[in-house]
Amino acid sequence: MKRTFSAVVHREESLYVAECPEVGTVSQGTNIEEALANLREATELYLEEFPLPSQPRPWLTTFEVELESAA
Repeated sequence: MKRTFSAVVHREESLYVAECPEVGTVSQGTNIEEALANLREATELYLEEFPLPSQPRPWLTTFEVELESAA
């Protein structure tokens, strides 16, 4: 069975950090592809031990906020 999950990727110094918000797994790599491959492996291993119940995918969106400019 295959399930689709989200990945949030950001850069921290010389590494890319990838996180799966639905599961809570996190991994890293020297490039985005490596970070995602490591996240996939970490998530698969986690789900072998702690399976998730079947549920609909969450909505993913963005939003903006107004920030006061620094004086």
